[in-house]
Amino acid sequence: MAVIKATEEDVKLLARLMRAEAEGDGKLGMLMVGNVGVNRARSNCIDFKNITDIRKMVYQRPGGFEATIKGYFYQPARAADIKLARDVIAGKRYHPASNALWFFRPEGDCPAQWFNQANTGRHKSHCFFSPTQVDCPDVYRTL
Repeated sequence: MAVIKATEEDVKLLARLMRAEAEGDGKLGMLMVGNVGVNRARSNCIDFKNITDIRKMVYQRPGGFEATIKGYFYQPARAADIKLARDVIAGKRYHPASNALWFFRPEGDCPAQWFNQANTGRHKSHCFFSPTQVDCPDVYRTL
């Protein structure tokens, strides 16, 4: 069962985003980026109020994903990418992105906080940041 509604085109769009943002971080890195995307679409808090579906989440302005702005969001979704997207849409979560709404690739170490959100960990090149349960309870809702 899906934790957010998604058409076949939505699944492919999320798969493209995951690939564009984290292909260099491998399968797990792509899954974590997918977690962030799904969390944004289900959170309805902070910067993500009224971001209710995958398309709105992918193309959100301001605050959207770098890949859609800087031009490396052009590659089609591969079958393996689509399977990963289906996994996160189904509710599979991967630490440290389980409840994360943000990630970025710093030059050095991950900061303890980013925009007042706690660092939950790093996977390869990306640091992940989660809101508090008080600020965004839906991100922590049991799936």
